Amino acid sequence: MVIGVPKEIYPGERRVSLVPAVIPNLAKAGIEVVVQAGAGSQAGYPDTEYVAKGAKILPDRAGIFHQADVILQVLCYGANDQNGADDLPLLRRGQVLIGFLRPLGSVETVQKIAATGASAFSFELMPRITRAQNMDALSSMATVSGYKAVLLAADTLPRMLPMMTTAAGTITPARVFVIGAGVAGLQAIATAHRLGAITSAYDVRPAAREQILSLGGRVVELELETAGAEDQRGYAKAQDETFYQRQREQLGRVVAESDIVITTAVVPGRRSPLLVTADAVRSMAPGSVIVDMAAERGGNCELTRSGEIIVEHDVTLVGFFNLASTVPYHASHMYAKNATVFLLHLVKDGKIDLDRDDQILQETLLTRDGEVVQSRVREFFNLPALQKS
Repeated sequence: MVIGVPKEIYPGERRVSLVPAVIPNLAKAGIEVVVQAGAGSQAGYPDTEYVAKGAKILPDRAGIFHQADVILQVLCYGANDQNGADDLPLLRRGQVLIGFLRPLGSVETVQKIAATGASAFSFELMPRITRAQNMDALSSMATVSGYKAVLLAADTLPRMLPMMTTAAGTITPARVFVIGAGVAGLQAIATAHRLGAITSAYDVRPAAREQILSLGGRVVELELETAGAEDQRGYAKAQDETFYQRQREQLGRVVAESDIVITTAVVPGRRSPLLVTADAVRSMAPGSVIVDMAAERGGNCELTRSGEIIVEHDVTLVGFFNLASTVPYHASHMYAKNATVFLLHLVKDGKIDLDRDDQILQETLLTRDGEVVQSRVREFFNLPALQKS
């Protein structure tokens, strides 16, 4: 079996899907690795390191797709909505595609992937079960993003984060408020706490309370009914507009008292919920910073501009996304570790058996033989149920 690692083509993407350190583990399973020349250079992994670990370097992208039984990417078509479609003609029936595909983004996109005949596995669909924890690339990238969001905010804020006793007197600590305590939010809480800020956080899911406290954060309580706020996979569920209106009103008071606000609230397949209004931004002290990690899906802040950094009412709003790509060395390392465990789980006796009765395989398999086969995705897009053969 041959694993192909093409260079990422999304504009500005610096990660690579496989790093040299994992190649020996794949080789032990009888898996050969071919890497497009320069695929890892921007992440700090030169071609020479791949060759030293046993990989073969190919000069062009078409050669990678032609030789590989399995294509491993970070941002496949779907997650790459800029130029990812360029890869569709290179895919072939029976080939396996693994990576981020944004399966709940667009039914047309998912159907185009299916039409190639490739069997596509989506990391976004990884089940949240103990067996799959070390394959959860989505959580790994969220960890990197939550860390980097705090550094961006700290670099932008015109004051220091920790309390300091100096020759000029005592400097009071900055106040950081994190909205959403998923993986990205929890890492933001931990990073802000390590930097010495007074850190508080809010999450609609009652179960997040203990996690916030364990990382040194203060829990912000709102007078809202939160029963049923979490789905079976552990993600926040979309609420009605009445709930969000009351939530915005109560959050606004905490936002006004914060020097940094980091928002992370996303609902898979939906527009990001609006949580921070223009009035709340206006109430913040001059020089305050908002880092909106939900910017790509519309943003949690009313004034966010996706992909931009702007100043409104003397508050800096950072709408950058794909933050994991800005820490490409370790982001690639983490992604490759998750991907390797996933690959070794899929490969049995030198091949991938798509018919195995396995929860991880069944939930991550998005397309096969020209069809969208993932039941949750079909239900989300109101596609008719597939007939069992």
